[in-house]
Amino acid sequence: MIARLFALIVKELLAIIGDNRSRAVIMVTPFVQTLVFGFAATYDLSSVPYAVFNEDRGPVAREILARLEGAPAFERKAVIDNHDQIASLIESKKVLMVVRISSDFSSDVLSGGTGQVQVIVDGRNSNTALIALSYADSIITAFDERWQADHGRRGPPSTIVTRAWFNPNLRTQWFFVPGIVGLLSLVVTTMVTSLSIAREREMGTFDQLLVTPLRPFEILIGKIIPGLFIGLFEATIVVLIAVLLFHVPFRGDLLTLYVGIGCFLLSAIGVGLAISSISITMQQGLLGAFMFLVPAVILSGFTTPIANMPILVQKLTLLNPLRYFVVILRGVFLEGASLPMLADQLWPMLLIGGASLTAATLVLRRRMY
Repeated sequence: MIARLFALIVKELLAIIGDNRSRAVIMVTPFVQTLVFGFAATYDLSSVPYAVFNEDRGPVAREILARLEGAPAFERKAVIDNHDQIASLIESKKVLMVVRISSDFSSDVLSGGTGQVQVIVDGRNSNTALIALSYADSIITAFDERWQADHGRRGPPSTIVTRAWFNPNLRTQWFFVPGIVGLLSLVVTTMVTSLSIAREREMGTFDQLLVTPLRPFEILIGKIIPGLFIGLFEATIVVLIAVLLFHVPFRGDLLTLYVGIGCFLLSAIGVGLAISSISITMQQGLLGAFMFLVPAVILSGFTTPIANMPILVQKLTLLNPLRYFVVILRGVFLEGASLPMLADQLWPMLLIGGASLTAATLVLRRRMY
């Protein structure tokens, strides 16, 4: 069995490497798209979930918080009374921003001084954080202008002191480039595997497989392992580009990263083989891969926050392996997240991979027998 599998794996790798189009997809795509996405990406923001940590019960603090609560772009999710609660809210992505008002804020403003409003933002999404800060700054500026007009003051009664977690300089590339590891790995792996069985049928070599002692699951294993090699190669290249060219910090460990890559590639290969097993021609496999890839990228949280999507669409994202892998990548790169912290993102990808590979095996068995 091992000898048969080895021969099939070698044949599959040679078929991929020997095809000019496949070589171009594997070698050229990661460099070109990483550069394009890394330099040209932008984002928008429609909602800012935030928490309030108000240590001052004075009237001035209440007025500022009332302005925040009345702003259509802001959505208050929590009111906290302990500094230790800030970390859990931001790390779990329940809030994008925490507004903290110190205990002497109202007294400083009423005595003619300047009070400080601390805004702690989640810097993992730098563009979103910058937009949220600009929204908060506009509200504070409006408050200052109103206060100055009512009390005849010249200087601003309040200022914003910002602090960005995970991405102190709020660099967009730090947020965007890690996600490209998942995007390109998904594109290349799905494209290669979705054409593998369809290529065999179109070239007539699938009939030769039927007369070999290979069983359906052995054929799939022979298709899975080359896909894993190519996906690992692709992901490693993009990780090196992210760290060496774009200087994205890598705060986690390689074990966590590659466990995540392995689980993700298993799910991507499963989807690709499921598409290929029901495709008669390479054109059908290509169209099937395209029909999967476009929604997968849109529904991954890579380009738009999942929290801003309709509830039904948010539920559909649970079937998307890229959704979980994007969280893993940004957690490993920017947060230094460990394997236990990301366990809830790993098992859904394994479940998707197992289900899709089982479906591919059943379809292939029916086609063979």
